[in-house]
Parts: sequence; C-alpha cells; structure tokens
Amino acid sequence: MADKYLLQVTAGPSYDPTSHQVVAVNSGTPTSIQSSLCSANVSVRIQNYRGLPRGSPSTSSYFSHPLHLHDQYSIGFSFVPHRSINGKSLVFGNDFDHPIRDRIPPGFNAAFQIVKWAIDPGLDGDVYADKPYLYGNALSSINVLSVGPKNSKSAEFGSEEEAIEEEAIEEGGFGGGQEVRLNLNIPDGAAARQNWFLGGHDRLENWQWEEGRLYKADFFNPYLDFNEFTLKLPGFSLKVLGYLGGEDYLRYVLKDKDTGEVFFVVVFTLLSKDQVDKDQTKTPQVSMSNTNSSGDPAGQPFEPKADDLD
Repeated sequence: MADKYLLQVTAGPSYDPTSHQVVAVNSGTPTSIQSSLCSANVSVRIQNYRGLPRGSPSTSSYFSHPLHLHDQYSIGFSFVPHRSINGKSLVFGNDFDHPIRDRIPPGFNAAFQIVKWAIDPGLDGDVYADKPYLYGNALSSINVLSVGPKNSKSAEFGSEEEAIEEEAIEEGGFGGGQEVRLNLNIPDGAAARQNWFLGGHDRLENWQWEEGRLYKADFFNPYLDFNEFTLKLPGFSLKVLGYLGGEDYLRYVLKDKDTGEVFFVVVFTLLSKDQVDKDQTKTPQVSMSNTNSSGDPAGQPFEPKADDLD
C-alpha cells in the first residue's frame, strides 16, 4: 500500500545524483541551482504530500490560488540562461538512464494517447528505447511562461533575497519581457501561447531563450496523484506504484535536445519507509543534500511487491 513508502524529491544541475539537493517540498523556499548553463530557482509543490524531509507541509497556499484549485503538483522555476538557446532546441520532460520496456504497465499506450490529447499534443519520445524519454518543446509544454528583463544579475540570482517563492506564476511578461512576446506576435494567454508554438516549426526557430534574460515558468496538472501514486486521466486511471520503485524513479529534465546539455533535473524517488527509518537511526541528518555512499539520496530506493498494490 502507498503508506508503506515515502517520496523524496531532489534537484540539481546534472543527471549525477551526487550534485543534487533534497527539495523542501511545499516549504516556500526554492532550491537554488547554479551551473555553467544557467542559474535557477526550483520549487516543487505536491498536494497531500507525505514524504521527505520529515515534517514537510502536506500542502501549499499555491493550491488555494484560483488557477490551481484542482492541480495535484507543480514544478515551478525561474532561470537565467548563461548562453542563448534556440526555441526549437530546449525541451522539458522525462527520461531514464536504462531500459524500462519490461516494466511498462498494461494500458500505457492508451494512457499516452490521452496525455497527448488532454495535456501536451507536442509530447514525443520512445519509452521502448535503451534510454527512454518523453520530451515536449519547452515553449509548448510548460503551462505558464513569464518573460522577464535581460541582463539579470545571475550572481545575485539564487541569493536568499531572491529565493522567495511566488504564490503562483502567471502568464505574461515584465521588465521588458512583454515586448519580446509582442514582437513575435505571441498570444497573451497560456493555452493560446502553447497552441501557437505547436502551430509551426518556424515559430520555434524565431524564439531565442536569451543569455542573461530572466524567465519564470510553471509545469503542473491535476492528473498525477503522488499521495496515491496514481495517474488519473479523463476516463482512465492507472496505478503506478509498482513502476516507481528501485531505479525507476520519475525524473524531469530541462535540456538542450541537440547537444544533450542539461540545464537542471528534478527527481521523484520512492523510498521504503522502513528503510528510511533504519537509515535515520544509524546516520544523523547533517544537511538537506545528504547522499549515501552510492550517490543516491539518503534512504534506499525500494522495489514494491505486487501485493503492496492492493
């Protein structure tokens, strides 16, 4: 059963788990990520959260916002690129380092078609590959996008003064960012912007994620219930608990699909509650970025048994 497990969320500038920090879910304090590619602040909110760190709030005021009353989770982030990247190249989505073809649940293909219809028509990938992936172009996959000023001071970005979580990011622009949208005739609304970028490859190519410009974004939906580990789509429900254990974490990544360069990753890992309790009695918690000797986040990933799904 789901109450035998704890969810841990980590984030960092690369796929290497030793570079990750444990995310303080629902805390109001973003996780700051610095790399040669970007400076970023990442916030994760999960409704009815029960996970690590112990004592994390079960919800966030974010879910009381009129735009998010029915959403189950959010990955909100602001970032300043350290080099410009063309709009056709930046993608957001999920990937794995190893095959999962033998773990794909019955009904996945039907679920994927519903996801493309209901959530992201631009989603593309290959879950049967040796390194499976599902990516969508960032300009059409991200639910909310706000364009900010250029020449943002990346050295100050991520400081304590800057790292204040917004209640909810709203579509638009500020500090000169609105002019960027107007010059490209990008529609004002979030859904209209997503559909507009799905409308032609030239629209993606005309966009530049500019070096030194601040962008704010939010990815959310009401379909993935982390409390019950269930994907709830229109007319379709799929329990995913048995497919998250062990190495089969759920990883989100913002990356350049052409070069393979990673801007940042956010990883959701399912841990055995019993194992976490044992580890905490053996080793004191020294920081939010604790990792074990194998480089995995503190607490061993757990492989759920079939009878745990009942």
